[in-house]
Amino acid sequence: MIRDVTSDPLNRSRFPHQEWSLKEVEGSDTDVGLTETLFAVGNGYLGMRGNPEEGRTSFAHGTFINGFHETWPIKHAEEAFGFAQTGQTIVNVPDAKLLKLYVDDEPLTLSVADLDSYDRTLDFRTGRLTRTVVWRTPAGKRVRVASSRMVSFTDRHLALMELQVTMLDGDAPVVVSSQVVNRQDGYTDYRATPTPEEGFDPRRTATLNERVLQPQLSWHTDRRIMLGYQTTRSGMTLAVGVDHDIDTDNPVEIVTIGEADLGKQVFRVQATEGVPITVRKAVAYHTSRGVPVGELADRCKRTLDRVAEHGFDHYYDLQRAWLDEFWQGADVVIEGQPAVQQAVRWCLFQVAQATARSDQFGIPAKGVTGSGYEGHYFWDTEVYLVPFLIYTAPHIARNALRFRVNLLPQARERAAVMSQRGALYPWRTINGEEASAFYAAGTAQYHIDADIAFAFSKYRDVTGDRQFMYRDGAAVLVETARMWADLGFWRVEGEGVKTFHIHGVTGPDEYTAVVNNNLYTNVMARANLRSAANLMREMQAVEPESYERVVRSLNLEPEEVEDWEECADKMVVLFDETFGIHPQDEKFLTSELWDLANTPDDKRPLLLNFHPLVIYRFQVLKQADVVLALLLQGNQFTREEKRADFEYYDPITTGDSSLSGVVQSIVAAEVGYQDMAMRYFLGGLFVDLADLHSNARDGVHIASAGGVWNALIYGFAGMRDYGGDITFDPRLPVQWPAMEFPLRVRGARIRVRLEPTSIRFELKEGDPVEVTVRGQRVDVGADGAVTVPLHGQGERLPSLQGTHPIVGVHREDGSIVRAVLPEAHRQDSVELG
Repeated sequence: MIRDVTSDPLNRSRFPHQEWSLKEVEGSDTDVGLTETLFAVGNGYLGMRGNPEEGRTSFAHGTFINGFHETWPIKHAEEAFGFAQTGQTIVNVPDAKLLKLYVDDEPLTLSVADLDSYDRTLDFRTGRLTRTVVWRTPAGKRVRVASSRMVSFTDRHLALMELQVTMLDGDAPVVVSSQVVNRQDGYTDYRATPTPEEGFDPRRTATLNERVLQPQLSWHTDRRIMLGYQTTRSGMTLAVGVDHDIDTDNPVEIVTIGEADLGKQVFRVQATEGVPITVRKAVAYHTSRGVPVGELADRCKRTLDRVAEHGFDHYYDLQRAWLDEFWQGADVVIEGQPAVQQAVRWCLFQVAQATARSDQFGIPAKGVTGSGYEGHYFWDTEVYLVPFLIYTAPHIARNALRFRVNLLPQARERAAVMSQRGALYPWRTINGEEASAFYAAGTAQYHIDADIAFAFSKYRDVTGDRQFMYRDGAAVLVETARMWADLGFWRVEGEGVKTFHIHGVTGPDEYTAVVNNNLYTNVMARANLRSAANLMREMQAVEPESYERVVRSLNLEPEEVEDWEECADKMVVLFDETFGIHPQDEKFLTSELWDLANTPDDKRPLLLNFHPLVIYRFQVLKQADVVLALLLQGNQFTREEKRADFEYYDPITTGDSSLSGVVQSIVAAEVGYQDMAMRYFLGGLFVDLADLHSNARDGVHIASAGGVWNALIYGFAGMRDYGGDITFDPRLPVQWPAMEFPLRVRGARIRVRLEPTSIRFELKEGDPVEVTVRGQRVDVGADGAVTVPLHGQGERLPSLQGTHPIVGVHREDGSIVRAVLPEAHRQDSVELG
């Protein structure tokens, strides 16, 4: 189901058009959680929510470090062998954002302040969050307050903050109280336990009910504050160091206070009208799985000493240079569409903030902008983010894949627990152990193995990084292929025909669980098996020493490779002749359709309003499943099959997952539903900016943000890259005059410009690249730009609407397909007497 979005859903009197920034010129208390997410800054390692410097008003103060987590025992009401035992939750590390301001002993609190002007801007080119307000104090004095916050892309442990205060009318005593506060353990900066939010939502992070951060170190000097902690259960260690500097011609008194959970430096200034006060605050965070806190404190000292030596401007310049290079490789220009352009750049900037310095950690579903999904890593990374990184920043893609290499030992252990050979990666995790307590929709998603193998293969095909694949990727592909060969089983049917089946799994669609022969799983497993077999044969032929190393280290038998090939060739891929589609699984078509057209809005999303068993009994999808297979393995399906499958599954796809819209957009564009492609694209583009799922307060939907790039390049530009062959069949929206974007392919950088009547390619650096446009080979080389004429932008079909087309149709067994809406039945009390 499409969530209708206008071309520009934002309030432009509050958020004006700014193609290179997100600017807010009117503050609001009604959506504080949302704007804390939208204005967060981070670098993939360290993230800070967009809380005001003064600390109030806020929805959820948050500073997060990728991978820094606490563990806790999962308590199952009914235990069984192999259930996940240890939960993992990202820790809200000590908050160093606080720079409280008092003028005439009156605090600046935005929610009640009398403001003459307000401007908050997240700049995508400088990577800095700035805010400028003119505050009229209760005494009638006007004060200009300007702040800046930056998390460094070049020094991942560093954050820089500035606060400048200038009295515009009269003199006054001014106090700036800079603080670092341990909020994780139940305290606000006023030592009050925050009130937990009411309401059930499994997407939110559970509360840890015991102290998490055990104090290990606390000291301060006139300039520097240092705090250190160790988590209670996971044993991880952290140190945070804060340096201060004040620049003013006004008289200043400085007071420093240090406690176990609070460090504070207070600047008391006798401010004169027109004489600015500038407080600079440098913060360093270092973490470890177990290095002593004292050593981490030494690392913080070295980080802060460099800042003191080089100054803030040095790091600002480095930040700008890093982002200049990022945008050179990633920027998608959409002409004549300022609202779309701004939103696209916001999304791509969010991906940079989630991945740039993840440095062989995973990429959390919310990046480092919030605690949603407890900071866990999912298969979203490999399917939605790695393709973007491969084509724009291959070194970051390699880091993301290295994370999966590092988790291979735990994946092997998990496979053994699940009675399988090879490796089985966890559906959700931080430390490599499965953390999903609901196995039906979690652990049963075995497809994660194939998703990871897919990303490794795409990385090698597009970048040409054969060495990485031979050294690191080979083990991942071999062990995941072993798992599939062991998980599946053979059946011999009529006339001795052998077929390979996979039972008891859940596909990407979490509204259908523990099924047999899920189409997405089987198709992706088939690709995994073939990729592993092809890689082994290639290594044996071209680099036998590396092949022998793999054979020895993994005890690989030649017969295994042959077995993988046979499993792939005989894999069951379901097709129903009655409806002319690929069933999502063996039993899917026997269920009735969920009547989404008549489902009230207050019953959406379904997962918050219906028991899983109710949902499982119907044909209804949380997100694209078969349709996702049509994209990732599109060369395995005909155009007619893709269209038929899309037309069948689209009306019963709820869009309750933010992962779905961008995939539906891509396939809709390919099969001819271009108006629907645009509407789905806008739904994905504005999922956070317009809070379309009502949970952006918990952090950015990073996979959806990465999916926006996929929708632009794979959808509207019509690019495909099966086996590393780059092809284009464009679908430029009629509203767009042109779209332009860069791609990095096998060390080269090309620039692509798409217009309604042509597509142009230009080599910017590296060796020539060969692409194909609608069957025509194009050599993109040093001889200049190459322009290929286009005759139209593909078929344009009217949008699907109304009742599902198979309602009332007879199944093969003679039954009639119905659309049904489950009703909530209330048991009325009966008075007896």
